Amino acid sequence: MAIAWVFPGQGSQKPGMAEGVIDLPGARERFDRASALLGRDLLAICAGGDLNDTRNTQPALFVVESLLVDELHRQGRTAQLVAGHSLGELVALYAAGVFTAETGLALMRRRSELMAAAGGGAMTAVMGFDRDELERVVAATEGVVIANDNSAAQVVLSGTPEAVSSVSATVRCKRAIPLAVSGAFHSPFMATAAAAFAAELEAVPFADARVPVLSNADPRPETSASVLKERLRQQMTMAVRWRETMEGLQSAGISTAVEIGPGNVLSGLIKRSCPGLGTAQIAGTGDLGQ
Repeated sequence: MAIAWVFPGQGSQKPGMAEGVIDLPGARERFDRASALLGRDLLAICAGGDLNDTRNTQPALFVVESLLVDELHRQGRTAQLVAGHSLGELVALYAAGVFTAETGLALMRRRSELMAAAGGGAMTAVMGFDRDELERVVAATEGVVIANDNSAAQVVLSGTPEAVSSVSATVRCKRAIPLAVSGAFHSPFMATAAAAFAAELEAVPFADARVPVLSNADPRPETSASVLKERLRQQMTMAVRWRETMEGLQSAGISTAVEIGPGNVLSGLIKRSCPGLGTAQIAGTGDLGQ
């Protein structure tokens, strides 16, 4: 049975999500290291703090998901492919042995700070649309792009508030839901933040991946350290190509995609988009015996 591990990003966080991992080996030490790095108590934030501030969301999800990865590895469990949605890509790279937990935390802190500082944009989820019409309207509207191509029936627009609102109102769709975010993530409006993050990446050693990684910017399986670093450099300004990632799982003969982290957002997308591809969720210690 071919297994893929997939890692969710922002939107999957929820209060209390650390409770399912805090008793794992090394959990309190990793939370302590993260808190020291951030200058605030990340475990307390997970329990009931401002978990929707991207400067907290990203490190918190990385710690929770990376601890689950460590336990799976201790159990001798492996995947044939790994992929992550947005910040989840950094966890996928960690799971594939590309860098250490300490490196991942440092990158996540810098990434979250840069994204938080790049404010002023807007994002809206659009569901149940005609893709040709959507792409035509987006192409004709300055200041907006498709940031997350999540499935055939769901995308997220990103750009200036005016442009995002205009496209949302013009395109015929079942629903258009503005997202509670502080910036136009995964769009050209992240160029300054992306350049600063790329400079940070220059000094970070990457190892070749032990298992192939499907990146957001290019969802073809890859193990080369240099290629994976270049794809991560591009991630902040390019769309999350999750629809193609799911197609890639099927093409690779994956039988089960295991979502590692809180919630079931990615599992839901896979179930609706990939008939025949099984899913499972591992959010805490109670799921690790599956």
